[in-house]
Amino acid sequence: MPFYLCGMFSEYDIIIAGAGHAGCEAAAAAANLGSRVLLITMNMQTIAQMSCNPAMGGIAKGQIVREIDALGGYSGIVTDKSMLQFRMLNKSKGPAMWSPRAQSDRMLFASTWRSMLERTKNLDFYQDTVKGLIIDKEIVKGVITGLGHKIYAKAVVITSGTFLNGVIHIGEKNFVGGRIGEKNSIGITEQLIDLGFESDRLKTGTPPRIDGRSLNYNAMEIQYGDAEITGFSYLDIDKISAGKQLPCYITYTNIFVHDTLKTGFDKSPMFTGRIGGRGPRYCPSIEDKINRFAERDRHQIFVEPEGFDTVEVYVNGFSTSLPEEIQYEAIRKMDGFENAKMFRPGYAIEYDYFPPTQLKHSLETKLINNLFFAGQINGTTGYEEAACQGLIAGINAHQKVIDSEPLILNRDEAYIGVLIDDLISKGTDEPYRMFTSRAEFRTLLRQDNADLRLTEKSFRLGLADQERTERVKLKKESVRKIKTVLQDIPLQPDEVNEYLKKINSSPITEKQKAVKVLLRPDVNLSDMINEIPVLESELQSYSKDILQQAEIQIKYERYIEKEQELAVRMSSMENALIPETFNYDRISALSAEALQKFKKIKPRTLGQASRISGVNPSDVQILMVYMGR
Repeated sequence: MPFYLCGMFSEYDIIIAGAGHAGCEAAAAAANLGSRVLLITMNMQTIAQMSCNPAMGGIAKGQIVREIDALGGYSGIVTDKSMLQFRMLNKSKGPAMWSPRAQSDRMLFASTWRSMLERTKNLDFYQDTVKGLIIDKEIVKGVITGLGHKIYAKAVVITSGTFLNGVIHIGEKNFVGGRIGEKNSIGITEQLIDLGFESDRLKTGTPPRIDGRSLNYNAMEIQYGDAEITGFSYLDIDKISAGKQLPCYITYTNIFVHDTLKTGFDKSPMFTGRIGGRGPRYCPSIEDKINRFAERDRHQIFVEPEGFDTVEVYVNGFSTSLPEEIQYEAIRKMDGFENAKMFRPGYAIEYDYFPPTQLKHSLETKLINNLFFAGQINGTTGYEEAACQGLIAGINAHQKVIDSEPLILNRDEAYIGVLIDDLISKGTDEPYRMFTSRAEFRTLLRQDNADLRLTEKSFRLGLADQERTERVKLKKESVRKIKTVLQDIPLQPDEVNEYLKKINSSPITEKQKAVKVLLRPDVNLSDMINEIPVLESELQSYSKDILQQAEIQIKYERYIEKEQELAVRMSSMENALIPETFNYDRISALSAEALQKFKKIKPRTLGQASRISGVNPSDVQILMVYMGR
């Protein structure tokens, strides 16, 4: 059990300010690595709360959760323990696009997170706000709490979410808050600006919550979970059975809904200009959708249960900050919602963030040593994006405390590496969300191989445990053996043609190696094993995920090799380090924009310099010449 502080405060290695998804991962990682950690939260009852949709994963986000798990983080385990429905998205496409997603029991998710944190050694908790930082000669030394306590630490990680000077908007009403029913956080932004940081405003929103007892589900399309539940963690986690999954439902807006919503546009904080911050491009409010896509007469709405033991329903796709009466009238015009009762209205929240070009790749700030930012303070949106930043910030805060090299993941190693490099190199002026299209090496960065990519790296740091490492070694060896068997075993026509006939594939006329048959697009390894006795005797003992890994490596070998070759070529740019003291002013041939961006961002490598927005290839070539000199 944790030691709860009262009275006197000892010095910690690391203080984490905020217990959302980023803060929880940061606290767990740093504590598991051996640092003495204090997690400060405004409310012990809202640790790891799912503030918006009750789901984890999705396109590219599911890959991030699997990477967190492979590194030894907790998000995948918590999700597997609290899911109420699981789906593997994009199965009709290639494996680089497969993305796991789970609906979670909101209350079970948060309680599981808290339970796991309370069982984590070296981790203490304190309920208070953080209103300021203790700074001495450009080094953070601790925090000042709302109750006036000075608590000292060797490093601090700020994971403030939407709480920094948060303002909530519902129609013409607005009031301060970091989340509905919770106060905001003041003081940190103002201090950081005084220290020389740049700050700006962003916004996000959430839909109304509905009483599920008032809905007519027969008028909606039903959406079941997968018959096979893969989950997120590479460990053996007890998950719900397929038969106990709760269904989701799909309905649609219509022209009557749109017309009703339009009557409130003059009272919308977005359209009247009261919200200055930009919202998420890929998760717009319903009023933004019908304004931007005026030609569409309907928009898809997902009706998602919030838990096994609650009737509360999340209306995914109906995010809004219009007046409550407009929300209520409009939502009751959708099929199945004619008698809907509202638990609470949707709202928008505007908050401070700090453009992430002010960070190093370790997520340490450039201006203040030992101070780290993670999550929405860096301009991202989404639980998964926040959680992976928290994990990296927690790891690197620990590494800084023990005077060791930071963990920096490259773009060809992890979606986490893509996300952080995008933030540091390009910045963002709108809430950043991860997509597979952002990753140039997505064939390498699949959800099925995150453990092969990352676990041994984490084990060397001391985070991933021995069990995970042994599993990875066994997986690698098993895949190697399967590939050897398929390359060695010849199949006679009479052994394989009956199976090929069943799947409408051309028969073979002479013996072929099993691996050549597997390369056919309509052939899969599990069916081959079930249908061909000689393969069954050799391969039936291997688990489905091991067989799938071998099959993917065989079928996509050429694509994987091409991306690996490209990654090697690009690594020469990544290995070309730029000294921190490099004087860009002496390069007169640089464009004015490139000079400004280089001096502001201070790229650590030529590769990073080439990815900065506004920097042309000619600027990079000029920089390369001067570095050579």
